Amino acid sequence: WIDEVSSSISTSNLDVSDIYQDKNILGRRQGQGLGAAAWKKLQNIMDGYHCSNNDLMQAGNRQQQGGREAIYTIENSIASLSHMKVSPDGTTKLLLKMKKDGLEVESVIIPWLDKGFSTLCVSSQVGCKQGCTFCATGRMGKLRSLTTDEIIVQVYYANKVCRVVSNILNTQNDVNCISDHANVLPKVDNIVFMGMGEPADNADAVVPAVTTLVDRRMFGLAQSKVTISTVAPDPSAFATLGQAPAALAWSVHAVDNSLRRRLVPTTKHSMEELKQGLVQALSSRSNKLRRTMLEVALIEGVNDSDKDAKLLGAFSQSIMDEVAGSKVVVNLIPYNAIDHPTYRTPSMEKVMGFQKMVTDCGVLCYVRTTRGDEDSAACGQLATKKKRAVKK
Repeated sequence: WIDEVSSSISTSNLDVSDIYQDKNILGRRQGQGLGAAAWKKLQNIMDGYHCSNNDLMQAGNRQQQGGREAIYTIENSIASLSHMKVSPDGTTKLLLKMKKDGLEVESVIIPWLDKGFSTLCVSSQVGCKQGCTFCATGRMGKLRSLTTDEIIVQVYYANKVCRVVSNILNTQNDVNCISDHANVLPKVDNIVFMGMGEPADNADAVVPAVTTLVDRRMFGLAQSKVTISTVAPDPSAFATLGQAPAALAWSVHAVDNSLRRRLVPTTKHSMEELKQGLVQALSSRSNKLRRTMLEVALIEGVNDSDKDAKLLGAFSQSIMDEVAGSKVVVNLIPYNAIDHPTYRTPSMEKVMGFQKMVTDCGVLCYVRTTRGDEDSAACGQLATKKKRAVKK
């Protein structure tokens, strides 16, 4: 069904000329609130969208220019679906080409069949300047930041792919195929900013994107279903991203300062300084958004020792001690290979032992299930090949 989906997506252009041309869409002046106005309109379109192989859905008004009819579509004004790759476990990687300059970003749909929904991992930048040594995106460097629309368009395409897949499989004649795969890509109900880029380096676009995603009049996601993950370039990153109505996650990777700088070479502040930034940000949030996640990419012989586990457990507990009503959850991510000369994935026995030590400190600790690693779609493996853009 992959070819059918790609064909349906690429030919099903949506006319959004009224969004870009109308000076009073939803009461907004031209050039203001574009993300909110555009995606309100798009949600209405998607709500009534049912795709088949012959459906060519177009909506909105057409603008007369120079005697010709100009149609503004998602594909010719924001981004197009360049490639789609599906792993054996159903994890689906989307490669989107930005109309502005042809640069490409990756988004990943992760289906959870037992839970009946999919998680979408979105990108906030093309590349990243933080240079984490275990991450493929860090090797790219930062090419440029995405706009709010370029962030939200990833959600649009993911929703559309899920709908098209469901429609295609449910219209096939093979009953067994339908029963086996009808829910291969459940609808997206959870979004994580854990793709390419550092959200704190593009907060001006990320915060309004999240606001649009959780607005009940637009995408309508619950605030608890959107998570922004940051490496925390500085202590203020948490407060800046905390303006968004979403959960915060911190890519910690190591509590020891020297080890943390080895893993995240751009680190300029001590872990205690960064922690205080998080504590202050959480303290100013509503109780339901005081739950935060600390992420650690576990690398064999680097940051998976008993000492590292105990430091992490105590560090996590100290955050909860300082922020009333807060809850810290540790997420362990076994290293996903990116051809690093010395980094290796620890054994599952080692990972489970590390988890137990953190748990013994009174902190909830989970091991993230590796998804999409066969097709370089797993955490830390996202990277694109094109490298041309003015850095900004």
